[in-house]
Amino acid sequence: MTALAVVVLFFSCGKAKEPVVLKECDGKFPDESATDIHIIFSDAGITSFELFAKTLNKYIGDTAYMDCPDGITIYAYDEEGVRQSVLTADYAISAEVPPRMEASKNVVVKDLIKNETIETEQLIWDKDKQMIYSVVPVKQTKADGTINYGDGFEADEHFSKYRVFNPRGEMIVDEL
Repeated sequence: MTALAVVVLFFSCGKAKEPVVLKECDGKFPDESATDIHIIFSDAGITSFELFAKTLNKYIGDTAYMDCPDGITIYAYDEEGVRQSVLTADYAISAEVPPRMEASKNVVVKDLIKNETIETEQLIWDKDKQMIYSVVPVKQTKADGTINYGDGFEADEHFSKYRVFNPRGEMIVDEL
């Protein structure tokens, strides 16, 4: 009987898992870390946002924040639960004070309804004002393929309405 217990003890355990290695950010290690994140934000049972991240780190302290060092994808939905837009970036950081999220490095926001895209290197989502904006150069690609450049943009948080600051580039206008 003892031999059977020893055999079960050694062979019932699975393959040893590799140790988790936490990434250092600005000389600090996260207090909590999770991988393969999928978060759904909803209001009254209707999905408003959906977030995907390979890694999500939480830092606790005087200036608590979370970051996604391996990139982020956020889908925004309209009032009927239809996907309105998608935001992707190589890095994101979110703080509660002030309540905002900053995406950086290869930021792309696409309006899935109008098929228009904004590309930039930095984007800020002001959660209190429910708007997203950028104050760095942007590239706008319209549904007809025309490309414009600007000095930033602002939009509602679902990216259904937006404007580019100081647009320049290809412009298609109706004849007068």
